[in-house]
Parts: sequence; structure tokens; C-alpha cells
Amino acid sequence: MLWRGEFDDKMDKEDKEKEMVLVGVLKRKSDFEILWQERWYRMPADKAPRRKFKFLAFYEPARFGPEGKQIRYYAQVLRIESKKRREILPKEIKHPSAGKEYRRVWLGRIQKLVRPILNMPPRRVSFGFATLDRLKTARNILELYRVLPTESIMERALRRVGIIAIPQYRISLGGRRYSLDFAVFCRKGKIAVECDNRKAHSGRRQLKKDKIKNRALKRNGWVVMRLPERDIVSDLNKCMSGIRKKVMKLGGQGLF
Repeated sequence: MLWRGEFDDKMDKEDKEKEMVLVGVLKRKSDFEILWQERWYRMPADKAPRRKFKFLAFYEPARFGPEGKQIRYYAQVLRIESKKRREILPKEIKHPSAGKEYRRVWLGRIQKLVRPILNMPPRRVSFGFATLDRLKTARNILELYRVLPTESIMERALRRVGIIAIPQYRISLGGRRYSLDFAVFCRKGKIAVECDNRKAHSGRRQLKKDKIKNRALKRNGWVVMRLPERDIVSDLNKCMSGIRKKVMKLGGQGLF
């Protein structure tokens, strides 16, 4: 599942009244050093959120090694200014985005969470909103964003009905790498089962990425089944029945 390809400005009513946290990604280790030494974080102006936020939390991706795939630190926002990228990072004046407008967020003391928020199993994390309460209590990314663990529900259900499915199956197609929520291999074909959580797959950018992924999979012989969160939660048996029918149509797995 691709996680939050764009800022989610649509918050629940109860969240609007709480202290909001924007989760940003530290893409490079040099960004981590800037954060600690100079106390600021940057983001492209055209992707900056409209919603106000009082805190910034920082996701460290897998490239950070043993400390990666988790959120460990956060800080209070002091002020936000608009600058060209070349003004913020004068040593990178030849960068393709050097003339692009950015938002520089100045921060207070960097604070460490009592317990890191893990991204397991790993999902692609981009920007997103949460509350300070959830930041301090969430154990994983799903809890932080209040996303139902639909993949866990599906994995148990597939096992229960006897369908062999490989979770988080990674594949390269046309020079791009994709992660499938579940891959089901049959005698006459293969099925990609995608669990589309409401918050993760409602933005226009993510919907566009989903369409590109669908086309790439279909061109390479995959049957794509996208199951909305509401169907998984409200009618799991119907979801399982649909998958079973596809499996049987593709010659079965030798288990039915």
C-alpha cells in the first residue's frame, strides 16, 4: 500500500480541536543533521498544507539503516518563512529546484518520543496529519493515522478460506518497483489484491498512482482486484468470495 501521497487536509471534526502535528519525511541524512544543528525543516511551497499545525514529527526512511522506518522525534513550530531553495541551501545552487519556492519551518527544542512509531510492515510514507495525543501513544503508522489494519484482516481471512497469498510482494515493472498488498499465484495466471484504505487512497495524486500501477500490472499479465476499506470491514465474506471466483477462473491453486 502506498501511504499518503499528498497532504491530507480533511480531518475529522474531533481532530480539528486538538493540537495538530504534521509528519514530514527526512529524505537525506544531511536533513537530519540540519534538523539537529540548525532547527529547521523545508518543504516545497506547492505541496505545503493549508491546514495549520503546531508541531512537526519526522519520519526516517529505510535508508537511515537501523534507525530507519520509524518516527522518533518531534518539535514545536516557531515560525514559517518563504524562501527560494537556493537561499535555504546555498551549497546546492545547481539543484534542479534551486529557483523553486519553499517553506522553511523553524523549530523549537527537538523532543524524543518515549516509544518510536514503527512502520511495520513497511509502507511508503509521505506527509500526513495526526494529533499530538496520537503521536505520543501510537505504536505504529496505522495507529498514528487511525487507519484500520485492513491488510491484517485480509491476511487472516485469506488463510481461513485456504487461499495462499504472499503479503507485501515486491515486483519491478517497466523500470519501476511496486509493492502488492497480496499476490495470489494460480495455475493460469496471477492476482494482485490491493486493500484501499479510505485515507490512503482518496487523494487525486494517489488515485493517479493507483491507475498507473494498475496499467503496469495488467500489461504484465496480472489480474488486479482493488478492495475498498468499507467492503473489507462491512462484507468480508463477499470479498473472499470474489477472490475465490477469480482463483477458480484462473485454474485454482490446487487447493479447492
